Amino acid sequence: MFENLTDKLNVAFKKLKGHGKLSEQNIEAGLKDVRLALLEADVHYKVVKDLIAAIRERAVGQEVLASLTPGQQVVKIVNDELTQLMGSKHEELCLTGTQTAAIMLVGLQGSGKTTTAGKLARFLKGLHRRPYLVPADPYRPAAIDQLKKIGSQVGAEVFPATPDMDPVDICRDAMQAARQSGFDTLIVDTAGRLHIDETLMAELIQIKETVRPTEILLVADAMTGQDAVNIAKAFNDALDIGGVILTKMEGDARGGAAISIKTITSKPIKFVGVGEKLDALEPFHPDRMASRILGMGDMLSLIEKAQMSIDEKKAQELEKKLRRSEFTLEDFRDQMTQIRKMGSLEDLLAMIPGMGKLKQLKQLKVDDGEFVRITAIIDSMTVGERRNHGMINASRRKRIANGSGTSVQEVNQLLKNYVQVQKMIKKLNKGGLRSMGRGPLPF
Repeated sequence: MFENLTDKLNVAFKKLKGHGKLSEQNIEAGLKDVRLALLEADVHYKVVKDLIAAIRERAVGQEVLASLTPGQQVVKIVNDELTQLMGSKHEELCLTGTQTAAIMLVGLQGSGKTTTAGKLARFLKGLHRRPYLVPADPYRPAAIDQLKKIGSQVGAEVFPATPDMDPVDICRDAMQAARQSGFDTLIVDTAGRLHIDETLMAELIQIKETVRPTEILLVADAMTGQDAVNIAKAFNDALDIGGVILTKMEGDARGGAAISIKTITSKPIKFVGVGEKLDALEPFHPDRMASRILGMGDMLSLIEKAQMSIDEKKAQELEKKLRRSEFTLEDFRDQMTQIRKMGSLEDLLAMIPGMGKLKQLKQLKVDDGEFVRITAIIDSMTVGERRNHGMINASRRKRIANGSGTSVQEVNQLLKNYVQVQKMIKKLNKGGLRSMGRGPLPF
């Protein structure tokens, strides 16, 4: 979502790096470009004003003017100030101090509260907590059914609310049921409106007084830009929210909300929704987001995704096979499956430092559907064929293509790619892979 902002900031920094030494005039011209880029990204004008003033104060001085790499120093200053602006550090959920912690999700209709409730339940299960989902939106009957469906997908129980129940009664009964059944976290999916009104706020205040949540999180649509900031301020004034979850961050929004919310509301962004799947919820780290905005990648998030997605036991087994050059089509499929769990390939590449600045990457449109086709082709093979590709003759290739809904040409291309991977592994083994002992593989 920050692609346009990143491109324009990099143009501004490139101008600054073109000078051996920076004068105040050089810096001022660069800051003008930075200011324009931020305003076009829909960052709140007051936030832009304060940010530019902070950057100027640090940039126009001996720290930069006497530096051997002044342009790079300005980039560092902008990175530091952006990080500070968005909250400096990741803010954890408040889940302590009570037998059953309650998280109350609030926001306007269409912001993604119900889906976010399921994503949050899945995230908490990963922390070994027992979440209990509460559909407190009886005005939209489909919301109750939707939460029940999502609950079954993430393996979380849902309070059996009905459309004729009062939202406050639902929350009261759900809290009692959670305590009796040993659930340690209540996730309340409240009703929304198309706009902020007194009826909505009065109901939310009642629920807050009934449940006494340890955390009130506003779910806001990042696509709404500065409107998301205004909505956050209104909900915070009425409910004193604990933080914000920005949804639809994977879309083509300009990113202004992510940069502005903390300054305007004094409340942190705690999570961001980065996709429609129920695992597409990420803790918000200001320093990492600043790095992404400046096109510097985000290796820490990439490593965390890998740690969560990759089976360590399977990785060790694969390492042994690679050292013996026994990499089969089954292994090929399993590796792609694990990569797919980490997210889209395009997003993963963008997390690698420097990759976001490559023109070739921006022009490259990664077809994640290719993973699906390759998996279908390999699954259409017999066990023997997957373990010994040499037995796949012309008639077998035709059968595999028919079974996977692909063409013979696609089957041929897969086998060709697989053979190339095998050759590369053998070269690595000859070149010293075996002598590396138990050390990490070079890819």
